[in-house]
Amino acid sequence: MPLSGLRVIDLTRVLSGPFCTMLLGDLGADVVKIEPPEGDSVRRQGAVRDGLSWYFAAFNRNKRALRLDLKRPEACDVLARLIAGADVLVENFRPGVLARLGFDADRLRALHPSLVVCSINGFGGTGPYRDRPAFDFIAQALSGFMSMNGMADGPPLRSGLPVSDLIAGLYAALAIAAAAPRARASGQGERIEVSLTNAMASFLSYAAANYLATGTAPARGGNDHPIAAPYGVFPTRDGELALAIPDDAFFARLAAALGAPALARDPLYATNAARVANRARINAIVGGRLAGETTAHWVTLLNAAGVPCGPVATVAEALSDPQLMAQEMVLDVPHPGHGTVRMLGFPMKLERHPCRVRRPAPEPGEHAEEILAEAGYTPDERTALRAAGVL
Repeated sequence: MPLSGLRVIDLTRVLSGPFCTMLLGDLGADVVKIEPPEGDSVRRQGAVRDGLSWYFAAFNRNKRALRLDLKRPEACDVLARLIAGADVLVENFRPGVLARLGFDADRLRALHPSLVVCSINGFGGTGPYRDRPAFDFIAQALSGFMSMNGMADGPPLRSGLPVSDLIAGLYAALAIAAAAPRARASGQGERIEVSLTNAMASFLSYAAANYLATGTAPARGGNDHPIAAPYGVFPTRDGELALAIPDDAFFARLAAALGAPALARDPLYATNAARVANRARINAIVGGRLAGETTAHWVTLLNAAGVPCGPVATVAEALSDPQLMAQEMVLDVPHPGHGTVRMLGFPMKLERHPCRVRRPAPEPGEHAEEILAEAGYTPDERTALRAAGVL
């Protein structure tokens, strides 16, 4: 697999870090998840079936597990030996915590000169907010992302999903995959830092570009697109339809499909600029036409005409959609002792070396014996560590 042979020490918990290391594991890396004695808190969150959190199972596949009490010096000695035999270390503590555990930059460099160290945090390692506590909700708010979500006359809204955790995890995995081969080849390690807030700010895309060019901050517009029309969610006879008309050619197709080709020649609607200026009027015309038939009718008719549209699906509908099923975006993964867990599949489709679930999410400390044996600990030493409460 693409990352076979890459050893990752994973000190992360909850979501941003585990998502990062899950992606690395999906691509073939050997991920060793180090948990505190009580385990990752996500083991106790979300829907629990047969004693297993499916939330935890979904984000910790393709990992091995070891529990260490890093408040004890002996446990830090074990971690030091594991780091010395690894390629990558990933952590999502607050800035400075790893150093307080005895693993500052100099110590890590001494343990492994070509180690790639990736830190995921709320705000970054410098700046006035570095020591603040941070969660996804705070990053969505502070980054400007929330200010753009919601209706024009309503309050700002967060995304329903923890997008800053997921985006930061994606960036971290990308940076690690880029840095690790260079570090191996050169013998020189790399320090990587990804913050939730920076990750969210980077996704401001055209909103940031327009603001930086004009000095005018974008306003909330609900489902309307600020620079294209008609573009949004429209009621049908039995549901809702998402419609995206990015330019004049697509509008001409829409007008013809709605049985009103003259709309594309009307000066009020002939250009995108005109349609944006007359958004309420064109939305009312299009919405009036769409309301007369079912969502399924319009999905079939408009897609055949080359007009981008689709139903507004619930999670249940999306996860049973024939397109997602054909793409294997829902997997059934056997978990010994817990039955079969259904989880999301792999969005990265590699033809020659596809992602696969090589290991289900581990039990707490499940792989302690084999991980320590690989690190050179004898059976007597492993027994002594257990007896001392280090493991």
